[in-house]
Amino acid sequence: MPGLDVYDVLRSPHTDADFEVVVVKDSTGKRWIVRAPKRAAAGAALEAEKGLLSALARAKEAGLVSFEVPHPVGAAELSDDTGRAIVYTEVPGAPLMLAALQPGPGLAATVGRALAEIHELPVTVIEDQGLPGYTAEEYRERRLAELDAGIQTGKVPPRLADRWEHQLENVSWWRFDPTVVHGDMGEHQVYVADGSVSGIVDWMDARVADPADDLAWLVAAAPDDVLDSVVEAYHGRRREMRDPHLLDRARLASEMALMRWLMYGVRTDNPDVIADGEGMLADLEAMLFED
Repeated sequence: MPGLDVYDVLRSPHTDADFEVVVVKDSTGKRWIVRAPKRAAAGAALEAEKGLLSALARAKEAGLVSFEVPHPVGAAELSDDTGRAIVYTEVPGAPLMLAALQPGPGLAATVGRALAEIHELPVTVIEDQGLPGYTAEEYRERRLAELDAGIQTGKVPPRLADRWEHQLENVSWWRFDPTVVHGDMGEHQVYVADGSVSGIVDWMDARVADPADDLAWLVAAAPDDVLDSVVEAYHGRRREMRDPHLLDRARLASEMALMRWLMYGVRTDNPDVIADGEGMLADLEAMLFED
């Protein structure tokens, strides 16, 4: 970034297994985010996200969405063949705290409208970047394949596997119109300022798929009255007819996310992640069945 006079560097809490993340402060006090991939696959995901972020910025300028996204403004090759570190503008606000959400027309409603704005985007935003897209049936089959892989490890409780298989085979649940989805939505991805959603970050899993995926985190953790406020505002912003099984699929997605965490541990041969995934699945089984 020509002319950037770096004053300070702060470690970000968003560093994880895939990315090193730091906050750079320049001499004027402005802050920039730098993400460096730790693996080649993560570097490829960063590059794919870069074009999408530019397309989303144009959508903001056109009034299709009301929130900001990070803008890529610079890059540097890394010496370890993992890809490039990328510099972004900082999205305004602070990450959402789900526990602070209250029911009603305030922040919860703006979360619902922001999710709806994503799902109302033209699918060409994704397709033009060469990112994945699925029909409803293809996505159902993808979920079934994930379940089969999980069952083959012998680490998924049979009652959970039977529950998910039954829901995946209930084709009436899977008649939905695929939309643009964020794909990794949660409270850390939603930024808030002045009582409304100011930005959304981490778009590397964006695709054309099931809109229920972006509601899974809320179905899993939000109180019922907060979820009702989010969903009411969401439906008010969507143009399509109401999907009667949207929340059913969101609940299924939230449950299967625990299995995907387990499978990440299996793929990376990480015993700590495997043990964590097995424990979470056992807790879920107890919550669902031991009554």
